[in-house]
Amino acid sequence: MNDATPTPNPHPDPAAPRVAREQDRAPIPVTVRVFIYVVGVHVFAGFLYLLFYLGASK
Repeated sequence: MNDATPTPNPHPDPAAPRVAREQDRAPIPVTVRVFIYVVGVHVFAGFLYLLFYLGASK
């Protein structure tokens, strides 16, 4: 092997700062869709809670 050829480090330094790469993050449309689903489920659960609250008060 040539001495000038760099060899990959099999054990990277855990204290080294992690560089955020594009492929490490979810695409923006997926993130927005998950946010909308989470908000929508909470609104629906709140509506059901309101129905049970109003039904139990009579």
